[in-house]
Amino acid sequence: MSVWLPSAPCTPGACVEPAAPAAAVPRAVLRISAVVVLMLAGIALAPLGGRIPAEWVRRWSRTIVRAMGVRIRFTGTAAPAGGLLLVANHVSWLDIPLLAAVRPARMLAKTEIRQWPVAGALVARGGALFIERDRLRALPDTVARIAGAMAEGAAVVAFPEGSTWCGRAHGRFHRAVFQAALDAGVPVQPVRLRYRQDGGEAASTAAAFVGEDTLLASLWRVARARHLVAEVDLRPVIPPGAHPDRRALAAAAQPVSSEPGWTHAALLEPQPDRITA
Repeated sequence: MSVWLPSAPCTPGACVEPAAPAAAVPRAVLRISAVVVLMLAGIALAPLGGRIPAEWVRRWSRTIVRAMGVRIRFTGTAAPAGGLLLVANHVSWLDIPLLAAVRPARMLAKTEIRQWPVAGALVARGGALFIERDRLRALPDTVARIAGAMAEGAAVVAFPEGSTWCGRAHGRFHRAVFQAALDAGVPVQPVRLRYRQDGGEAASTAAAFVGEDTLLASLWRVARARHLVAEVDLRPVIPPGAHPDRRALAAAAQPVSSEPGWTHAALLEPQPDRITA
């Protein structure tokens, strides 16, 4: 099995609980329509590339999340300028605009994302670095391309778990992408993403995009959720040279298994799951 192809035990039937209370159907349709319009606008403006101010990109990304009725709470250390590897646990397609709201970046993505309706075109035009997940021989070239982008001053977003999880459990951070940060000599900023109902302490699975979920099914579940909050916790930046190798760097960036509401992958029985960027 390729290093880009880990698996997770999370599935819609086993892990995802329907959100309650649910928003009315007309409101949910309006939310999805607003997101589609915003993404089409993003596709139209994507050719402008770096000429678009970073603050505009951040505002647009936040607006996508809020258009789905999801509130956002940011905590922690602001992302630095220059080359940077942003790494986060992976729960939902919402993770992508949330991290773009932290800092506009090139996304490390599976090639299948190109086929997503609307979103696929936006990700491709946004300068995504696509992974051929089933070709181990492509790994050195992929790492070199990631390192090259960061050495030129770009931020790159990666989800080192390699697979989406329901939000109440998480997987191990795989080490390959951290080699790119070492090769480029850039810092790493870990980000913890968490979704919950406003006023509740337990993690919500309403935003999860796992297993045999379709993008449309996940969109609809989020659109119908009420009082959903996305928490974006920016952890302290790990400076270049702080760890001797990619194993130690991945361990330092890995979310702590003992944090409330989280279960480590080793405690769960693995089974095939959707693999995402």
